[in-house]
Amino acid sequence: MSDATLHDATRNPDDFAVQISDSIESFIVAVTEVAKGDEPDSAVPFLLLEVSQLLLTGGRLGAHEDIVPDERYEPDVGPEPDVDELRERFARLLDPVDVYSEVFDPYVPRSAPVACRISDDLADLITDLRHGLAHYRAGRVSEALWWWQFSYLSNWGPTASAALRALQSLVAHVRLDQPLDELDGLDTDSDAADGDEERLAEEAGKVMAAEIAGPLGLRGV
Repeated sequence: MSDATLHDATRNPDDFAVQISDSIESFIVAVTEVAKGDEPDSAVPFLLLEVSQLLLTGGRLGAHEDIVPDERYEPDVGPEPDVDELRERFARLLDPVDVYSEVFDPYVPRSAPVACRISDDLADLITDLRHGLAHYRAGRVSEALWWWQFSYLSNWGPTASAALRALQSLVAHVRLDQPLDELDGLDTDSDAADGDEERLAEEAGKVMAAEIAGPLGLRGV
């Protein structure tokens, strides 16, 4: 399925596959544009909006009955596009609030928080979504929907949810005029096996919201 076919006006806009693919393609295009850094003052609010909309799409996939692809084995979609440049762009754009702490599974008792990066999350989301979009553009609609549903449940859904909480927290801290805790020294290389909430608290240093409000688009939103 070529790009011309993908955007053919004869496609039924009420079709489930069309709505899902349009939403996913819109997210990829929008987030890729944000990563260019042309409008840093609106980066965080825009990402908050885009990830929120993506999770609505994911919710529709999660609530849908199990999607079964036409073929038993997944066809090869070719090499995955490199997202390292996008990841690095977001790391620079979101510094110094790229790293945040997250509980991996809220249903595991006494789960310790682990260090995550919004930049990693966004790059991982793009990778998963592009994979399904490659199937869709090749005309393998059921394969694309299966992949998006499966990876929503297993990977990009939890990743997007964690990123959304971090982005929402950034906006809330600034809008409510509350200081932010900078996880000084905390990184994704930290050992999560013995992750200790008190240790994370001890590593936190104070950074006033005003220091990040302007560069990250949180002032006067």
